[in-house]
Amino acid sequence: MQFGIFTVGDVTPDPTDHTVPSEHDRIKAMTAIALKAEEVGLDVFATGEHHNPPFVPSSPTTMLGWIAARTERLILSTSTTLITTNDPVKIAEDFAMLQHLADGRVDLMMGRGNTGPVYPWFGQDIRQGIPLAIENYALLHLLWREDVVDWEGQFRTPLQGFTSTPRPLDGVPPFVWHGSIRSPEIAEQAAYYGDGFFANNIFWPKEHFQRLIDLYRRRYAHYGHGSEQQAIVGLGGQVFMRKNSQDAVREFRPYFDNAPVYGHGPSLEDFTEQTPLTVGSPQEVIEKTLAFRETFGDYQRQLFLVDHAGLPLKTVLEQLDILGEEVVPVLREEFAKGRPADVPDAPTHASLLTAARRQEQAAADPVH
Repeated sequence: MQFGIFTVGDVTPDPTDHTVPSEHDRIKAMTAIALKAEEVGLDVFATGEHHNPPFVPSSPTTMLGWIAARTERLILSTSTTLITTNDPVKIAEDFAMLQHLADGRVDLMMGRGNTGPVYPWFGQDIRQGIPLAIENYALLHLLWREDVVDWEGQFRTPLQGFTSTPRPLDGVPPFVWHGSIRSPEIAEQAAYYGDGFFANNIFWPKEHFQRLIDLYRRRYAHYGHGSEQQAIVGLGGQVFMRKNSQDAVREFRPYFDNAPVYGHGPSLEDFTEQTPLTVGSPQEVIEKTLAFRETFGDYQRQLFLVDHAGLPLKTVLEQLDILGEEVVPVLREEFAKGRPADVPDAPTHASLLTAARRQEQAAADPVH
C-alpha cells in the first residue's frame, strides 16, 4: 500500500499573524514539502492543477520535473490533471516527457476540477464537462498506446497520422487514476479502462464515497479486469496532529475556520465527526485511517493533505515528521494484516512493465 501527500497549492493568509506568502515562497515551500516527503519515507507526492488565484500550481509537470531531479524514490503524481480543459495531445507529451526524466516514477489523476470559470479561459463549455472528460481521455488513452493515430471527435480538430512524442517509457504509459467527488460517470470511466479510482473524501460523509467506490468496483469486475476486491482504489483526507488532541484542535482551529476550501461553514467538531478530516493525536489519525478499510474495503493508496489553509512551512514539515515516524509505519503494518493475497498493490512503472512483458511473451508462445 502506498502512502503520500497531496497539495492544492493555495496561497492563503496565516490567520494567526496575517502574513501572506508570496507566490514564489509558496512554490518553493511546495517543493520543500515534496523533498521532505521522500526524506521521511512516504511513497507519493501529488500536486493539484489550478489556473486561478489563490492557487499557484498551474504547471504540474514543471514542478514535478524539478522534484524528480532531486529525489530518487518518490512517485510523482497529480491530485488533479484537468482532462476537460487541457488538450489530450499536450497531456500525452508532457507526462511522457516527465516519465522519462523521472525514470518511470510518474502517474497522474484525471479530474474536471472545481472551478467553473476555467472552462471558458481554455475555450470550453462547462456544460460539456462530462462529455469532454470522456472524449478527451479516450484520445489520451489511444495516444499512449498507438504509435500512429487517426482520430476524430466532437471537441477538437481531427488527427491524421499523428504520433505523440516522446513515446511512453519502455512502451508503458503512466498509470492513471480518475478522481471524482460526485460523478458516477467518472467511476464508470475508470472501471471501463481498468484504471484506478481516487475518492478525495475530504468534503463529504463516508457514505457518499462508499456509493461511488462500490459502483466502480462492480463495474471494474463487469468489464473483466478482475474481481471487485481487486479494483484499484485511492483515498484522500486531511490530518493535523500534535502529541495530544487538545493542542491539535486549539492550534488548527483558526486555519480550519478560514480555509478557502471548506472554511466558514460547519464547525471543526462537526466536520471531523462527519468527514475523514482528523485533528488530534497520531493514534487518533491511525485509528480513523484504519477504519477506512471497514467502509471501502482493501485499497491501494492513501494521500493526506497537510499544507492547506495558510499553515506555515515549519508546521507542515513537523506534520510530515509525525507522519513518517509515528503514523505511516503503523498503518503499513496494520493494513498488511488480513489483506487477501489476491488484492494487488498500487501499480508502478516496474509492475506495469513486468505485466506488459508477460503479455508479450504469452502472445509469442505457440498455442498447444
